[in-house]
Amino acid sequence: MTLRRCLVSLSWMWFLLSMGQSQRAEDDKPNIVLILADDLGIGDLGCYGNDTIRTPNIDSLARDGVQLTQHIAAESMCTPSRSALLTGRYPIRTGMVSNGNIHVIQHLGVPAALPNNETTFAEVVKSQGYSTGIIGKWHLGLNCLFRGDHCHHPYNHGFDYFYGMPYTLVEPCGVDHSRDTELAITHHVWLIVQLIIVAALTLTVGKLTHMISVPWSLILFMVLLIFLLGYSWFSSFTDSRYWDCLLMREHEITEQPMKAERAGSIMVKEAISFLERHREGPFLLFYSFLHVHVPLPATKDFIGTSKHGLYGDYLEEMDFFVGKLLAAIDDLGLRNHTLVYFASDHGGHLEARLGHVQLGGWNGIFKGGKGISGFEGGIRVPGLFRWPGKLPAGKVIDEPTSLMDILPTVAALSGGIVPQDRVIDGRNLLPLLQGEVQRSEHEFLFHYCSKFLQAVRWSPKDSAAVWKVHYVTPVFNPPGAHACYETTYCQCVGENVTYHDPPLLFDLSRDPSESTPLTNDTEPFHDLVIRTVANAVLEHKKSITPVAFQLRKEMNQEFVSLMSCCGVFPFCLCDKEEGEGNTIRWIN
Repeated sequence: MTLRRCLVSLSWMWFLLSMGQSQRAEDDKPNIVLILADDLGIGDLGCYGNDTIRTPNIDSLARDGVQLTQHIAAESMCTPSRSALLTGRYPIRTGMVSNGNIHVIQHLGVPAALPNNETTFAEVVKSQGYSTGIIGKWHLGLNCLFRGDHCHHPYNHGFDYFYGMPYTLVEPCGVDHSRDTELAITHHVWLIVQLIIVAALTLTVGKLTHMISVPWSLILFMVLLIFLLGYSWFSSFTDSRYWDCLLMREHEITEQPMKAERAGSIMVKEAISFLERHREGPFLLFYSFLHVHVPLPATKDFIGTSKHGLYGDYLEEMDFFVGKLLAAIDDLGLRNHTLVYFASDHGGHLEARLGHVQLGGWNGIFKGGKGISGFEGGIRVPGLFRWPGKLPAGKVIDEPTSLMDILPTVAALSGGIVPQDRVIDGRNLLPLLQGEVQRSEHEFLFHYCSKFLQAVRWSPKDSAAVWKVHYVTPVFNPPGAHACYETTYCQCVGENVTYHDPPLLFDLSRDPSESTPLTNDTEPFHDLVIRTVANAVLEHKKSITPVAFQLRKEMNQEFVSLMSCCGVFPFCLCDKEEGEGNTIRWIN
């Protein structure tokens, strides 16, 4: 009897110990909130030196956490940069490039997409028991073979919940004063079409069963009328706002076309709702802002409130939404158990202008911007981490880091495993953020414009220098400008780029604006640097496995069969968010 009691007691002790260890393992897994702005310039934030645009909530992340001053995007355009963020890999490895100057997904109705065999940070943490959600912009593809197959939906890349825009903001997505009228007309036209369909079917059945005597020509006329109405309706809505500017909740289209000025307030509510549903954790929330991409559809509450026109208004609205998200984390008691990260997908869009009014961001002292992958203005972005009690407050790190570092960092946080069957270009940032090491693991970073290598950054371990070697630079236009105003974006290849042999050399530690190339006469290590970087390029290229280019011309063409529709094609206009407010109230 005594032996039996001992065995029972030991069994219970083992069970309780196992449960305790399991609970501690769960407690050690922090919640993760990743916030990504769209087209935000590094010079737009107060914590990076801007003293005219108010960004107190974003700035608080720098004050209460770690600020990176040399945080680098893997590309200078949306689609490839975001693919690198999610996968920890250069876009050239995942195929998110083209062999020309178009290196983003151009429409929602194209088959181009992030391949499903790529592993994202969402999949890594999901395998560790995390709930995962994405709110906001996707821009990594949707359909494969037909509308509604959603084979490239975020759900197929590790996310449990999605609310947002499967494409991206474009100019036609702006405020549309005819939208409500078009929605009403669509409803009535579709009702008429349904009545004609019912009548045609009824007459056909009656004719075949000899219950109704009508000529076949009448039935044929009704069928032709249905097709004529459908074709005429589709032809009337060729503008991309009807097919690209839409919002989805999970697999359901909720707005087509979207009411862009309302989207931001709905998205922050969706994000807070996600936090509330998963407050017991662990969770990963990827909040992918539509802000501050043109056409800058700010709400009325923010229009005219900044010193920098509509762009400043829209940026200050984004900061307000960041504040609402951070406040929700605090109110739910999650502050000390949640790592928050903030960045931009690439530099500000210098060429975004309306006449002489600037509609794009400011990249501070750095040359170039969106679409320019070689110069710092296109790829150096804000990088902020906050995790109270785990990361030092107010720390500034001037070491090369990358958006690709998020996947291995998130893997380390969650206890997940970085994919072992492929090259991962990112590095775990936790030792650097926590002060365990002082130098970045990135000795070399390679700067691509689509499939074309434009520049390479070298940070020697035994030196404070940050060398930058340029093999290709864009031809700015008009002459004397630091952007490509005549072509909207600078190009990757062709007559509008300059090839350098020997390459240009800069030391970013002394010349961060890349204004004065170094020569043999001005830099004694010139030839050594050029040779070292050339050897690194050769080794890097050996590590690249050829894959199909997702953004090549034939994959980036719009197909009617892939155009999303919230109804019966082509009667696709809808608004299932009616009643949501168009204004928000500022709370100090």
